[in-house]
Amino acid sequence: MFENLSSRLQEIFDRLRGYGRLTEANIEEALREVRVALLEADVNFRVAKSLIERIREKAVGHEVLASLTPGQQVVKIVHDELAALLGGSQHKLSMASHPPTVVMLMGLQGSGKTTTAAKLARYFQHQGSHPILAAADIYRPAAIDQLETLGRQLRIPTVRRDGATPLGICQAARDEAAEKGFTPLIIDTAGRLHIDEAMLEELRQLKRELKPHHVLLVVDAMTGQDAVNMAEKFHGAVGVDGMILTKLDGDARGGASLSIRAVTGLPIVFIGTGEKVDALEPFHPDRMASRILGMGDVLSLVEKAQATVDQGKAQELARKIQEESFTLEDFAEQLRQVRSMGPLDQLMEMVPFFKGAAVKGDLQSETKDLGKYEAIISSMTPDERATPQIINGSRRSRIARGSGTSVQDVNRLLKQYAQLKKLMKGLKQMGGRRAGLARALPFLR
Repeated sequence: MFENLSSRLQEIFDRLRGYGRLTEANIEEALREVRVALLEADVNFRVAKSLIERIREKAVGHEVLASLTPGQQVVKIVHDELAALLGGSQHKLSMASHPPTVVMLMGLQGSGKTTTAAKLARYFQHQGSHPILAAADIYRPAAIDQLETLGRQLRIPTVRRDGATPLGICQAARDEAAEKGFTPLIIDTAGRLHIDEAMLEELRQLKRELKPHHVLLVVDAMTGQDAVNMAEKFHGAVGVDGMILTKLDGDARGGASLSIRAVTGLPIVFIGTGEKVDALEPFHPDRMASRILGMGDVLSLVEKAQATVDQGKAQELARKIQEESFTLEDFAEQLRQVRSMGPLDQLMEMVPFFKGAAVKGDLQSETKDLGKYEAIISSMTPDERATPQIINGSRRSRIARGSGTSVQDVNRLLKQYAQLKKLMKGLKQMGGRRAGLARALPFLR
């Protein structure tokens, strides 16, 4: 979503860093371009103006202009102000002293509210909690079935009461949570295509009777400035504690997402980065500012790897590498673990100064290749995976037919596997051992 804005800002700051010394005129010119980039990205014009003023005030100071690296100093100021605009620090949800913790979600239809309820439940599940879902959207066709299906996939209980009112469903869910020790209780309330008084009154009743510990508004980041207006109306009519921004993997202009915290004063708690149930991340303002400025987000990348990579399998792989018994089956397992972390282009955006449409296109191609490679290895016999040297021309043709690929694809896989084994052997001979392998293969940590 922030790709165009990020690209524009990186170009401006690359030019700024190229100057040996900066003058007020240099900074003014750069800030004018930054303001235009923000407005083109759909940032609220008042927010953009205020941000530029704060940056200008700090960037033209003596300590910046007299610095040995003035361009980098200006970039740091922009980063800090952008992080402050987004909220400054992470906003965490606190748990109630007497369970269950009640989390009430609300938002318009189409914002991804029901899916977000399941994503949030999965997030708490992976934090060691035992969440429960309440299907209180009785108006949208199949909303209850959708939430129940997602809950079943995640093995998270979902409370539904056909024919009951939303309040009745939520009270039954709260009683079940208290009786069985489930927490948090995540409530999926009803949405509408637009805000109306009937919906708001129902939400006010639920909030009044249930006294939720957290009321979170689910906002579709692709709706632009309408998202800001909608957030203000919900907050004014019902009262909101924080927001979850969905669809940040979309291709719409992302400026409204930058504006929403400044305009409403509400913290962004989570962001949705895809359609799968694991595509929900805690929102870190400083890390998002780093991503937008092309500085990467290594901390989030490491956390994603730690949450995804099976440590037992990683240790077993390290042992096989030491013994030089790394097979194609092990290679396939590593491909699966890398793919489970998400699309490569999204992962590489977390690497500092990743940019360029051509590079992104290459990564999208690589992502497709990973799927091909898994299919190819799956089409091999156990003997072929253990000893690839026996794969001759006829075997390659059979493997290609079985995997729906070409012989060239099979050859490319075998070549990359051979190169990887050579690299591992070289690292071992150089005395790299586990530390060296960890540096060369970060996904195996």
